[in-house]
Amino acid sequence: MSKPAFTLRPATAADSETLFNLILALAEYEKLTHIVEATPQKIEAALFGAKPQAEAVLVEVDAEAGRKAVGFALFFHNFSTFLAKPGLYLEDLYVDPAWRGQGLGKTLLKHLAALALERGCGRFEWSVLDWNQPSIDFYQAMGADVLPDWRICRVTGAALDKLGAK
Repeated sequence: MSKPAFTLRPATAADSETLFNLILALAEYEKLTHIVEATPQKIEAALFGAKPQAEAVLVEVDAEAGRKAVGFALFFHNFSTFLAKPGLYLEDLYVDPAWRGQGLGKTLLKHLAALALERGCGRFEWSVLDWNQPSIDFYQAMGADVLPDWRICRVTGAALDKLGAK
Protein backbone atom coordinates (compact mmCIF):
# COMPACT_ATOMS: atom_id res chain seq x y z
CA MET A 1 0.00 0.00 0.00
CA SER A 2 1.38 3.41 -0.91
CA LYS A 3 1.58 6.16 1.66
CA PRO A 4 -1.54 8.31 1.72
CA ALA A 5 -1.55 11.95 0.74
CA PHE A 6 -2.00 13.78 4.00
CA THR A 7 -1.64 17.18 5.63
CA LEU A 8 -1.03 18.37 9.15
CA ARG A 9 -2.68 21.54 10.30
CA PRO A 10 -3.44 23.33 13.53
CA ALA A 11 -6.98 22.69 14.70
CA THR A 12 -9.40 25.62 14.76
CA ALA A 13 -12.64 26.26 16.62
CA ALA A 14 -14.51 24.85 13.63
CA ASP A 15 -12.78 21.49 14.33
CA SER A 16 -14.18 21.10 17.86
CA GLU A 17 -16.68 18.39 16.85
CA THR A 18 -14.01 16.54 14.84
CA LEU A 19 -11.63 16.65 17.82
CA PHE A 20 -14.41 15.41 20.09
CA ASN A 21 -15.08 12.44 17.80
CA LEU A 22 -11.39 11.56 17.65
CA ILE A 23 -11.15 11.85 21.45
CA LEU A 24 -14.08 9.44 21.77
CA ALA A 25 -12.33 7.00 19.43
CA LEU A 26 -9.19 7.24 21.57
CA ALA A 27 -11.23 6.65 24.73
CA GLU A 28 -12.78 3.55 23.15
CA TYR A 29 -9.33 2.22 22.24
CA GLU A 30 -8.07 2.83 25.80
CA LYS A 31 -11.31 1.44 27.31
CA LEU A 32 -11.92 4.77 29.08
CA THR A 33 -15.20 6.02 27.60
CA HIS A 34 -16.75 5.94 31.08
CA ILE A 35 -14.59 8.90 32.17
CA VAL A 36 -15.11 11.15 29.12
CA GLU A 37 -16.77 14.41 30.13
CA ALA A 38 -15.62 16.36 27.07
CA THR A 39 -18.13 17.82 24.64
CA PRO A 40 -17.52 19.77 21.45
CA GLN A 41 -18.51 22.91 23.36
CA LYS A 42 -16.05 22.25 26.21
CA ILE A 43 -13.29 21.53 23.69
CA GLU A 44 -14.01 24.76 21.83
CA ALA A 45 -13.91 26.79 25.05
CA ALA A 46 -10.74 25.12 26.35
CA LEU A 47 -8.72 25.22 23.13
CA PHE A 48 -10.06 28.26 21.32
CA GLY A 49 -11.68 30.44 23.98
CA ALA A 50 -10.38 33.58 25.66
CA LYS A 51 -7.60 31.71 27.50
CA PRO A 52 -6.58 28.62 25.47
CA GLN A 53 -5.38 25.77 27.69
CA ALA A 54 -3.92 23.54 24.97
CA GLU A 55 -3.37 23.23 21.24
CA ALA A 56 -4.17 20.51 18.75
CA VAL A 57 -2.92 19.40 15.36
CA LEU A 58 -5.03 17.35 12.97
CA VAL A 59 -3.76 14.91 10.38
CA GLU A 60 -6.04 14.76 7.35
CA VAL A 61 -6.00 12.37 4.41
CA ASP A 62 -7.55 12.48 0.98
CA ALA A 63 -10.76 10.45 1.04
CA GLU A 64 -13.56 9.90 -1.44
CA ALA A 65 -15.63 12.64 0.20
CA GLY A 66 -12.71 15.10 0.40
CA ARG A 67 -10.31 15.74 3.27
CA LYS A 68 -10.90 13.58 6.33
CA ALA A 69 -9.32 13.95 9.79
CA VAL A 70 -7.95 10.56 10.84
CA GLY A 71 -5.75 11.58 13.74
CA PHE A 72 -4.75 14.29 16.15
CA ALA A 73 -2.24 15.37 18.74
CA LEU A 74 -3.29 17.54 21.67
CA PHE A 75 -0.50 19.26 23.60
CA PHE A 76 0.39 22.09 25.97
CA HIS A 77 3.40 23.69 27.60
CA ASN A 78 4.73 22.71 30.98
CA PHE A 79 7.94 23.78 32.71
CA SER A 80 11.09 22.00 33.85
CA THR A 81 12.54 23.44 37.03
CA PHE A 82 15.78 21.51 36.52
CA LEU A 83 16.27 22.84 32.99
CA ALA A 84 14.68 26.23 33.68
CA LYS A 85 12.97 25.89 30.30
CA PRO A 86 9.50 25.22 29.03
CA GLY A 87 8.60 21.75 27.86
CA LEU A 88 6.04 20.48 25.41
CA TYR A 89 3.69 17.88 26.87
CA LEU A 90 1.73 15.62 24.54
CA GLU A 91 -1.54 14.87 26.28
CA ASP A 92 -2.94 12.61 23.56
CA LEU A 93 -1.96 11.26 20.18
CA TYR A 94 -4.35 9.17 18.15
CA VAL A 95 -4.46 7.80 14.63
CA ASP A 96 -7.49 5.83 13.43
CA PRO A 97 -6.54 2.13 13.35
CA ALA A 98 -7.40 1.93 9.63
CA TRP A 99 -4.65 4.51 8.95
CA ARG A 100 -1.92 3.21 11.26
CA GLY A 101 1.37 1.95 9.92
CA GLN A 102 1.53 4.61 7.23
CA GLY A 103 3.71 7.18 8.97
CA LEU A 104 0.98 9.47 10.29
CA GLY A 105 1.79 9.03 13.99
CA LYS A 106 5.49 9.41 13.27
CA THR A 107 4.78 12.59 11.34
CA LEU A 108 2.74 13.99 14.25
CA LEU A 109 5.55 13.25 16.72
CA LYS A 110 8.21 14.73 14.46
CA HIS A 111 6.07 17.84 13.97
CA LEU A 112 5.68 18.33 17.72
CA ALA A 113 9.39 17.71 18.36
CA ALA A 114 10.23 20.39 15.77
CA LEU A 115 7.67 22.71 17.39
CA ALA A 116 9.28 22.10 20.80
CA LEU A 117 12.68 23.06 19.39
CA GLU A 118 11.24 26.11 17.64
CA ARG A 119 9.69 27.26 20.93
CA GLY A 120 12.89 26.76 22.94
CA CYS A 121 11.66 23.78 24.92
CA GLY A 122 14.13 21.66 26.84
CA ARG A 123 12.09 18.49 26.51
CA PHE A 124 9.13 16.84 24.82
CA GLU A 125 7.32 14.23 26.86
CA TRP A 126 4.15 12.22 27.26
CA SER A 127 2.74 9.22 29.11
CA VAL A 128 1.76 5.81 27.79
CA LEU A 129 -0.41 3.13 29.38
CA ASP A 130 1.70 0.21 30.59
CA TRP A 131 -0.44 -2.35 28.73
CA ASN A 132 -0.12 -0.54 25.40
CA GLN A 133 2.94 -2.41 24.13
CA PRO A 134 2.43 -1.45 20.45
CA SER A 135 2.61 2.24 21.42
CA ILE A 136 5.55 1.66 23.77
CA ASP A 137 7.44 -0.10 20.96
CA PHE A 138 6.55 2.69 18.53
CA TYR A 139 7.70 5.43 20.90
CA GLN A 140 10.96 3.64 21.68
CA ALA A 141 11.61 3.20 17.96
CA MET A 142 11.20 6.99 17.65
CA GLY A 143 13.93 7.51 20.26
CA ALA A 144 11.81 8.01 23.38
CA ASP A 145 12.89 6.68 26.76
CA VAL A 146 10.05 5.04 28.68
CA LEU A 147 10.91 5.97 32.26
CA PRO A 148 10.31 2.93 34.50
CA ASP A 149 10.83 4.73 37.80
CA TRP A 150 8.16 7.41 37.38
CA ARG A 151 4.47 7.09 38.18
CA ILE A 152 1.71 9.56 37.43
CA CYS A 153 -0.09 10.98 40.46
CA ARG A 154 -3.62 12.19 39.84
CA VAL A 155 -6.27 13.78 42.04
CA THR A 156 -9.76 14.23 40.55
CA GLY A 157 -13.40 14.51 41.51
CA ALA A 158 -14.26 14.33 45.22
CA ALA A 159 -10.61 13.78 46.15
CA LEU A 160 -9.66 17.04 44.38
CA ASP A 161 -12.55 18.84 46.07
CA LYS A 162 -11.34 17.58 49.46
CA LEU A 163 -7.67 18.36 48.85
CA GLY A 164 -8.42 21.83 47.50
CA ALA A 165 -10.95 22.81 50.14
CA LYS A 166 -10.05 25.91 52.16
